[in-house]
Amino acid sequence: MSTEACDTATMQDASFYCYTAFLIRLALMVYGEWQDRTMLVKYTDVDYYVFTDAARYVTQGLSPYERATYRYTPLLAWCLTPNIFLSPIFGKLLFILCDVFTGILILWMLRLSHYSENVALKCALCWLLNPLPITVSSRGNAESVMSALVLLTLYALMKRWTKTAAFLYAVSVHVKIYPITYCLPIYFLLGTDFTERAPSRKPDDPSRRGLLRRAMELLYPTRDRLLFVCVSVTVFILLTASMYYCYGNKFLDETYLYHVTRRDVRHNFSPYFYMLYLTSESSMSVTIGLLAFIPQAVLLLTVSLRYYRDVAFCCFIHTFLFVTFNKVCTSQYFLWYLCLLPLVVPLLGIKVQETLFLSALWFFGQALWLYFAYYLEFEGQNTFITLWLAGLLFFSINIAILTRIMLNYKGHRTFNNGVE
Repeated sequence: MSTEACDTATMQDASFYCYTAFLIRLALMVYGEWQDRTMLVKYTDVDYYVFTDAARYVTQGLSPYERATYRYTPLLAWCLTPNIFLSPIFGKLLFILCDVFTGILILWMLRLSHYSENVALKCALCWLLNPLPITVSSRGNAESVMSALVLLTLYALMKRWTKTAAFLYAVSVHVKIYPITYCLPIYFLLGTDFTERAPSRKPDDPSRRGLLRRAMELLYPTRDRLLFVCVSVTVFILLTASMYYCYGNKFLDETYLYHVTRRDVRHNFSPYFYMLYLTSESSMSVTIGLLAFIPQAVLLLTVSLRYYRDVAFCCFIHTFLFVTFNKVCTSQYFLWYLCLLPLVVPLLGIKVQETLFLSALWFFGQALWLYFAYYLEFEGQNTFITLWLAGLLFFSINIAILTRIMLNYKGHRTFNNGVE
């Protein structure tokens, strides 16, 4: 069979798998509706009830923040008003479609990077048939919206659609603030001709003049850089100002400031949780929470300077570090970097055996933490110390996995510089 015929067959397979991925999620959503009605433990994510309640307040002309614990942009509540007018499952269908679209975007992006159809499909299946995003989206969690927005932004960058990328980036930061960490690698990237097959990079000059020249290259406001900054900042300000006009300080407090000053003393995967729990009544509590951002900031700056030419890999490392070192870390945060992982997989020089071992280790770390969390949450046993130690173990596992990925990544390539 010719190469062209093989690629055509693989493209047909891609369509089949996309439809299959959608049907799997749809079936789980239908099952979840049955479980919600018949079992004590609900399948639907508790956040989905929060979204729906917020949408109900919006339809009544009230603020979505009338719903306690709603800490998202009002745009989400507005988008889910069909939950009230049409059907309570509308939001789940929307999140499922965003989830499948994320897999399609992965396929498109790998094709643009000149990978074969077979390689692109296998990597896309890492998302489309992954049990974690399947479960999360079918339960009504909105993380798939962020996955789609982030990948759309990177896709627009790959196509060199600077204004479109800037618009999508501003929307993604407005919806959830964590992509703001991508601003440095994107800014640095836009100063280079990243459509070249291979970046022509001169050897680093360690002298003071060489470092100054390098700094000027990274910061110089080129046309693309200025265009991206102006469009993204303008769109973000307009969105934020309009939401502030509608809902006032409550919008700023719940959507943005809460996440900056947040001191979540409930048990979570973060290595900081027990310290924040013990100091929750201290006058230094807010200061300690803010100091927790310092390791993140230093690491993200270092990674931006080192890997910006391969912005997909850089954003993956960024997100992995941000989640791992964050002062609050829950399971849904893992999707923030897992949606970027398939873009990195083709150039990972890790053997299958090691991949399986690291994956098993990652799941073991979560399972151990969940074991102690169950006894704390449902049995009322004092497992704070063992839970914190399990969190430290999971933190160490994540650092070990990230180290292996960075050491075995075979080509810090630019966009459109993949394998033919």
